[in-house]
Amino acid sequence: MGLIYAEIELINAGDVEMARRNLMDVDDVKRIRVNALVDTGSYMLAINESIQEQLSLPILETRKAQLADGSIKECDVVGPIELKFKNRRTLTHAMVLPADSEVLLGAIPLEDMDVLIDPLRQQLIVNPEHPYFAQMKMK
Repeated sequence: MGLIYAEIELINAGDVEMARRNLMDVDDVKRIRVNALVDTGSYMLAINESIQEQLSLPILETRKAQLADGSIKECDVVGPIELKFKNRRTLTHAMVLPADSEVLLGAIPLEDMDVLIDPLRQQLIVNPEHPYFAQMKMK
Protein backbone atom coordinates (compact mmCIF):
# COMPACT_ATOMS: atom_id res chain seq x y z
CA MET A 1 0.00 0.00 0.00
CA GLY A 2 1.27 3.48 -0.86
CA LEU A 3 1.09 6.68 1.10
CA ILE A 4 -2.40 8.00 1.83
CA TYR A 5 -3.09 11.74 1.86
CA ALA A 6 -6.29 13.54 2.83
CA GLU A 7 -7.37 17.13 2.43
CA ILE A 8 -8.31 18.46 5.86
CA GLU A 9 -9.26 21.85 7.23
CA LEU A 10 -7.57 23.16 10.36
CA ILE A 11 -9.32 25.93 12.30
CA ASN A 12 -8.21 27.90 15.34
CA ALA A 13 -10.81 26.66 17.85
CA GLY A 14 -10.10 29.62 20.15
CA ASP A 15 -11.20 31.91 17.32
CA VAL A 16 -14.34 29.80 16.82
CA GLU A 17 -15.22 30.30 20.49
CA MET A 18 -14.56 34.05 20.25
CA ALA A 19 -16.86 34.25 17.20
CA ARG A 20 -19.52 32.22 19.01
CA ARG A 21 -19.43 34.79 21.82
CA ASN A 22 -19.62 37.65 19.28
CA LEU A 23 -16.17 38.87 20.34
CA MET A 24 -14.83 38.56 16.79
CA ASP A 25 -16.32 38.35 13.33
CA VAL A 26 -16.82 34.81 12.02
CA ASP A 27 -15.01 35.86 8.82
CA ASP A 28 -11.88 36.56 10.90
CA VAL A 29 -11.62 32.98 12.24
CA LYS A 30 -8.22 31.66 11.14
CA ARG A 31 -8.40 28.49 9.04
CA ILE A 32 -6.30 26.66 6.49
CA ARG A 33 -6.78 23.67 4.16
CA VAL A 34 -3.86 21.26 3.97
CA ASN A 35 -3.02 17.94 2.41
CA ALA A 36 -2.06 15.70 5.34
CA LEU A 37 -0.27 12.36 5.35
CA VAL A 38 -2.55 9.83 7.04
CA ASP A 39 -0.14 8.27 9.54
CA THR A 40 -1.59 5.54 11.77
CA GLY A 41 1.86 5.15 13.34
CA SER A 42 1.56 8.65 14.79
CA TYR A 43 -0.79 9.26 17.70
CA MET A 44 -1.52 12.96 17.29
CA LEU A 45 -1.96 15.57 14.65
CA ALA A 46 1.39 17.09 13.72
CA ILE A 47 1.66 20.46 11.99
CA ASN A 48 4.63 22.61 11.06
CA GLU A 49 5.79 25.99 12.35
CA SER A 50 4.32 27.83 9.37
CA ILE A 51 0.82 26.48 10.02
CA GLN A 52 1.13 27.28 13.73
CA GLU A 53 1.96 30.88 12.84
CA GLN A 54 -0.81 31.19 10.23
CA LEU A 55 -3.41 29.92 12.70
CA SER A 56 -1.89 31.87 15.66
CA LEU A 57 -2.08 28.78 17.87
CA PRO A 58 -0.81 29.21 21.44
CA ILE A 59 1.75 26.84 22.92
CA LEU A 60 0.14 24.71 25.65
CA GLU A 61 3.15 22.60 26.66
CA THR A 62 6.31 20.94 25.41
CA ARG A 63 6.55 17.16 24.96
CA LYS A 64 9.16 14.76 23.74
CA ALA A 65 8.32 12.88 20.56
CA GLN A 66 10.00 9.98 18.83
CA LEU A 67 10.34 10.72 15.13
CA ALA A 68 10.22 8.18 12.30
CA ASP A 69 14.02 7.95 12.25
CA GLY A 70 14.02 6.96 15.94
CA SER A 71 15.38 10.27 17.22
CA ILE A 72 13.77 12.03 20.18
CA LYS A 73 12.87 15.70 19.80
CA GLU A 74 11.17 18.20 22.06
CA CYS A 75 8.11 19.63 20.33
CA ASP A 76 5.64 22.33 21.28
CA VAL A 77 2.03 21.23 21.65
CA VAL A 78 -0.48 23.83 20.42
CA GLY A 79 -4.21 24.17 20.26
CA PRO A 80 -7.05 23.82 20.46
CA ILE A 81 -7.62 23.02 16.80
CA GLU A 82 -10.87 22.10 15.11
CA LEU A 83 -10.03 19.53 12.43
CA LYS A 84 -12.53 18.82 9.63
CA PHE A 85 -12.61 16.02 7.06
CA LYS A 86 -15.67 15.61 4.84
CA ASN A 87 -18.69 15.50 7.23
CA ARG A 88 -16.53 14.80 10.29
CA ARG A 89 -14.89 17.06 12.85
CA THR A 90 -12.87 16.75 16.01
CA LEU A 91 -11.19 19.04 18.50
CA THR A 92 -7.54 18.26 19.08
CA HIS A 93 -4.09 19.56 19.93
CA ALA A 94 -1.12 19.28 17.61
CA MET A 95 2.60 18.74 17.96
CA VAL A 96 4.65 21.30 16.05
CA LEU A 97 7.37 19.90 13.81
CA PRO A 98 10.17 22.10 12.47
CA ALA A 99 10.06 24.44 9.47
CA ASP A 100 7.95 23.10 6.60
CA SER A 101 7.56 19.51 7.83
CA GLU A 102 4.71 17.48 6.40
CA VAL A 103 1.37 17.54 8.23
CA LEU A 104 0.64 14.16 9.84
CA LEU A 105 -2.89 13.03 10.68
CA GLY A 106 -2.46 10.55 13.52
CA ALA A 107 -4.51 7.74 15.03
CA ILE A 108 -6.31 9.67 17.80
CA PRO A 109 -8.05 12.21 15.54
CA LEU A 110 -8.71 9.46 12.97
CA GLU A 111 -10.47 7.35 15.60
CA ASP A 112 -12.38 10.33 16.97
CA MET A 113 -13.73 11.18 13.51
CA ASP A 114 -14.63 7.52 12.81
CA VAL A 115 -12.76 7.44 9.50
CA LEU A 116 -10.97 4.54 7.81
CA ILE A 117 -8.27 3.94 5.25
CA ASP A 118 -9.62 2.27 2.12
CA PRO A 119 -6.59 0.25 0.97
CA LEU A 120 -8.10 -0.60 -2.42
CA ARG A 121 -8.69 3.03 -3.41
CA GLN A 122 -5.78 4.25 -1.25
CA GLN A 123 -7.76 7.03 0.35
CA LEU A 124 -9.25 8.12 3.64
CA ILE A 125 -13.02 7.61 3.85
CA VAL A 126 -15.77 8.07 6.41
CA ASN A 127 -16.74 4.79 8.03
CA PRO A 128 -19.32 3.25 5.64
CA GLU A 129 -21.10 1.65 8.60
CA HIS A 130 -21.75 5.18 9.97
CA PRO A 131 -21.86 7.42 6.88
CA TYR A 132 -23.82 10.33 8.39
CA PHE A 133 -22.22 10.73 11.81
CA ALA A 134 -19.20 9.53 13.77
CA GLN A 135 -19.88 6.70 16.18
CA MET A 136 -17.59 5.94 19.12
CA LYS A 137 -17.15 2.75 21.10
CA MET A 138 -17.77 3.36 24.79
CA LYS A 139 -17.09 -0.12 26.17
